[in-house]
Amino acid sequence: MKPVYMINGFLESGKTGFIAFTLGQPYFQTKGKTLLIVCEEGELEYDPALLSKTRTVMEVIEEEEDFNPTRLTELEKKHKPDRIIIEFNGMWNYKEVKLPWYWKIEQQITMIDGSTFAMYYTNMRSLLAEMIRGSEMIIFNRCDTVRDQLNTYKRNIKAVNSKADVVFEDENGEIDEIFEEDLPYDLNADPIVLDNQGYGIWYLDATDHPERYIGKKLQFVAMVLKPEEFPKNYFVPGRLAMTCCADDMAFLGFACEYDGAASLTQKEWVKVTAVMAKEYWEDYQGEGPVLHAVSVEKTKAPKEEVISFT
Repeated sequence: MKPVYMINGFLESGKTGFIAFTLGQPYFQTKGKTLLIVCEEGELEYDPALLSKTRTVMEVIEEEEDFNPTRLTELEKKHKPDRIIIEFNGMWNYKEVKLPWYWKIEQQITMIDGSTFAMYYTNMRSLLAEMIRGSEMIIFNRCDTVRDQLNTYKRNIKAVNSKADVVFEDENGEIDEIFEEDLPYDLNADPIVLDNQGYGIWYLDATDHPERYIGKKLQFVAMVLKPEEFPKNYFVPGRLAMTCCADDMAFLGFACEYDGAASLTQKEWVKVTAVMAKEYWEDYQGEGPVLHAVSVEKTKAPKEEVISFT
């Protein structure tokens, strides 16, 4: 298998600078050759001396239709690299990407200019979502002027890819944790009551920081999901969320232990009061949030059945 490193992002998002920095790091050095495929050229250019020093050859693909398995295979046969880095064009639809069958994406990173994120998120959300969906890391740079928006930006990203690591940087380097500054509910309340907006934010925050909620009582309205493979006394109370567009929905919820789970029906609405714990769960492949119901009451569907993260 041929290892591939995919770097996504719109024009001037910092892709070239990130790749150039990475190529120069000792941990990224290799004895063999690196093929760098550049799909758009911004203001910053690669230093020929750096490419020579790191045994990197660069090829440019300017047209989207030329980014196909046949052309990519030709470039590989031409240079015989040990690894491949792709600086992908953010205006091309990542959903349509097809690589040679034996190329394996080792890592996918999306670069985002924090100062222009809101514009792209509003106007090009579908393209952005396709880049984010498969990325292991999302790096926001140039965040100096939007620090008060970063907690919202993180929620926007996590709604599409809850497992991605999100990093924020300003001119001084990485910005420390900012998400807990803007929780729309009182962590010390008993119970913590989650409305439509609060539920989505809680779900994402509990995924990242379950320690904040361990042993605390929560109350929310949710839809019942009963997966066939679940143990007898468990169900998933959750909410549908629009992560990108109307056709792109996700069900957000954690496993919940409840003695009366067998009496619940699929997709009915309930008001749940539960205490959160961190326990082993097979779907997590380790420990994660698990709820223990104090009470589950049948209720009406909320006026807005689909939640948002803004």
